[in-house]
Amino acid sequence: MMASEMANFSTPWLTLSIFVPIVCGLIVLAFGSDKRPTLTRNLALIGSIISFLVTIPLYTGFDSATAAMQFVEKTSWIAAFAVFYHLGIDGISIWFVLLTAFITVIVVLAGFQVITSRIAQYMAAFLILSGLMIGVFVALDGLLFYVFFEATLIPMYIIVGVWGGPNRVYAAFKFFLYTLMGSLLTLVALIYLWNVSGGSFDILTWHALPLDYTPQVLIFFAFLAAFAVKIPMWPVHTWLPDAHVEAPTGGSVVLASIMLKLGAYGFLRLALPIVPDASIALSGFIIALSLIAVVYIGLVAIVQDDMKKLVAYSSIAHMGFVTLGLFIFNTAGIEGAIVQMVSHGFVAGAMFLCIGVLYDRMHTRKIADYGGVINTMPRFVTFFVLFSMANAGLPATSGFVGEFMVIMGAVQYNFWVGLIAATALILGASYSLWMVKRVAFGEVTNDHVRDLQDLSSREFLILGVMAIAVIYMGVHPKPFTDVMHTSVQALLQHISQSKL
Repeated sequence: MMASEMANFSTPWLTLSIFVPIVCGLIVLAFGSDKRPTLTRNLALIGSIISFLVTIPLYTGFDSATAAMQFVEKTSWIAAFAVFYHLGIDGISIWFVLLTAFITVIVVLAGFQVITSRIAQYMAAFLILSGLMIGVFVALDGLLFYVFFEATLIPMYIIVGVWGGPNRVYAAFKFFLYTLMGSLLTLVALIYLWNVSGGSFDILTWHALPLDYTPQVLIFFAFLAAFAVKIPMWPVHTWLPDAHVEAPTGGSVVLASIMLKLGAYGFLRLALPIVPDASIALSGFIIALSLIAVVYIGLVAIVQDDMKKLVAYSSIAHMGFVTLGLFIFNTAGIEGAIVQMVSHGFVAGAMFLCIGVLYDRMHTRKIADYGGVINTMPRFVTFFVLFSMANAGLPATSGFVGEFMVIMGAVQYNFWVGLIAATALILGASYSLWMVKRVAFGEVTNDHVRDLQDLSSREFLILGVMAIAVIYMGVHPKPFTDVMHTSVQALLQHISQSKL
């Protein structure tokens, strides 16, 4: 077993982290309505803040000196099949729990004035989705993990399908079918592991299974089918641009900031520790796919004429960095991948919020419809430029830290892999600055731009908080890496101890 479990805690903080947002979402559904918009929005905001606050003790009480699972909760769920309600966090998963709760507050606040129909349902969907996503990050039972992993599809499907753009139904179906079909093979793998482990769904027990090479390879590809689609990796990425373009702003933020991380987290929690030999043997294949995503998708992003689609493709390229870091099997690579995931949550979320600000005013995402926005929205453009620079990996922003660590790890692995990965910095600067130049700078191009109003106090608060997160993580990443270091070292040591 990779890491033993620490003693149970009296306060079930992980259960609260999962079910407080879900219960708050149900309360919003029960008492909110379009006839009482202020009450509905305030209930959702209070619920999201409470949901974030109950995750804080996970950080303040976390012991970064151990790789053992902490805040462990375990009770029988389905006794006939030895399924347990088993939760715990380590240095790898804790940041994703905090990020999920934080982004939910931002999304609820961002939709305050924008969503005017089915307000209660919209807010409730995000609160419930938040709880389900946190469930994925803390589940230590294989079946429980799968239930949470699949359940996240339902609220996101509703969010895209109900509040999305003109082609929302097509985008929602494509998103749902891609991710569901990929996950079915993973369910088969989980049942196989339950069988060979003597009837246990305990993920930590699976880490110690002495599996032969052939079963490991088959299990790895079963996991890959689900996690590659979720990330998404090239070439199973085509659902993401459609989903982003059609989703409302809040949907795009959560999709980019959190949901893409579920697949990468699946690799960290399931694939790498359970089938380490297959992971090492097939790492060249994953690295090749990652480099294609970094370079090819970066080039695709440059030619986009829709701001949302451009940022969607940039997300695929950045997640290529994540999978690259995970499969070069050194400390800099894996820690860099985790840092990149957290940073991408801030940066991509902020980029979609900025695009949402413009869309709310002009109802177009086409780059050609803008130009000279700085003349009428200087405060907005300040944030827009900052987040675009972070998206390009500018030093002193969070976007630089993860990419730099992954490149360093890639150079240790193979110089040429590191060199190809480094081209992402050039491509990122190309598409990010090209978009900023056309949208923000120059002369005002039309009367619609001339009539734009700068940020409201609510929008300034939202983007300001995101800017603080991006800059703080870029200037002082040590608190982030310190928490994850021991768990990453334990994972690498576990992988290096070949079971064959």
